[in-house]
Amino acid sequence: MSANSEAIVSDLVVRIAARDYVIGIIGLGYVGIPLALTACKAGFPVLGFDIDEARVAQINRGESFIKHIPTTAINQAVKDGRFTATTDFDRIREADVIIIAVPTPLSKQREPDLSYVENTAEAIAPRLRKGHLVVLESTTWPGTTDEVMRPRLERTGLKSGVDFFLAFSPEREDPGNQDFSTSTIPKVVGGDGAEALRLAKAVYDALIVRTVPVSSSRTAEAVKLTENIFRAVNIALVNELKLIYDKMGIDVWEVIEAAKTKPFGFMPFYPGPGLGGHCIPIDPFYLTWKAREFDVTTRFIELAGQINTGMPHYVVDRVAEALDRSAGKGLSRAAVLVIGIAYKKNIDDMRESPSLRLIEILEARGATTDYHDPHVPVIPRTREHAALTGRKSVALTPTAIAAYDAVLIATDHDAIDYRELAGAAKLVVDTRNACTRAGVIGDNVVKA
Repeated sequence: MSANSEAIVSDLVVRIAARDYVIGIIGLGYVGIPLALTACKAGFPVLGFDIDEARVAQINRGESFIKHIPTTAINQAVKDGRFTATTDFDRIREADVIIIAVPTPLSKQREPDLSYVENTAEAIAPRLRKGHLVVLESTTWPGTTDEVMRPRLERTGLKSGVDFFLAFSPEREDPGNQDFSTSTIPKVVGGDGAEALRLAKAVYDALIVRTVPVSSSRTAEAVKLTENIFRAVNIALVNELKLIYDKMGIDVWEVIEAAKTKPFGFMPFYPGPGLGGHCIPIDPFYLTWKAREFDVTTRFIELAGQINTGMPHYVVDRVAEALDRSAGKGLSRAAVLVIGIAYKKNIDDMRESPSLRLIEILEARGATTDYHDPHVPVIPRTREHAALTGRKSVALTPTAIAAYDAVLIATDHDAIDYRELAGAAKLVVDTRNACTRAGVIGDNVVKA
């Protein structure tokens, strides 16, 4: 730390308090948009960057493209002159902090794909100036900020901690969560040095209910992985328990409901048809990949991954068994309606949705499929499931339901009338316990 860098940060902290500080956000998706709106509400001017011209134009018209984010919120921020979206990355120079919220997917070989992060760093580098704070929010393996971001930015001749400041603060978005929003979820912050941490903490202190500073960017990166690996492992555990209890004639949902009455020592997790969302199906593999560099095996994490990724096959087997028992019909001659294409209920987010894999497996085994989702009228293009692009949600009427040999509940949206669904369907295979929760009990309803 130099006296000069300390003076720069002190001046910037004063500007943050006065809201004389421009927040730049790269990546205007499920993380970037809520963060931008939070910053606008806190009184900051926000510049949003994205390579999608149509999305940028939509934002600048004050329109939302994410179902759980109201158009009124974006429209107000744009109308007030606080929020501007652009594809012109030269305008990075106008921002004081550059927050990166771009995807970090897996390759087909289940290895980390940091191309979005690397390309963003390359885009920032020629526009980097003294005093800039760069914060990575994208989930990644411990060391990415130090080993990927910093070298690319320092090729400019500017030095981290002296000329510019670098930090990591993992996003903690939970789309559709009615109890917690961006501003009310505590924010973990780790910096490349004390001054970077001080500056990043000042920014998030102005936006978020509470910041949680940690000793380094690597620690902050590890925090996010730990949170999601915890969920992935526990979901794998209840998925495995489900397989065992099914064989024993025990309802795992009833077991969990009873177990969670214990006021200590138990936390409920629920089985499902597979993992969805950007974080939980992906993040564990970032750590298992990085662990190999240190000759460490991650058997527990990898076993959880095997169990969770195998659930769609288990569900399809259950559909096949149920069809055979109820109608003596093979899956290869069956028409199946999949309820829900989003990865969880009441949102339009399809990232890593197990429903897409379910459709692929059903069709590979000869079934014909349609889907209904009140939040996803058309399946957009995805890198992993391109063949499903453009498929449209079918109408959900009693007559339409009755035409299918089986209805598979993959996502338990609240907008679905499960009584009507079960009343019209020949067979319902329920992976979410939706029918039981709706008080529907019938010989045509099978839990999977």
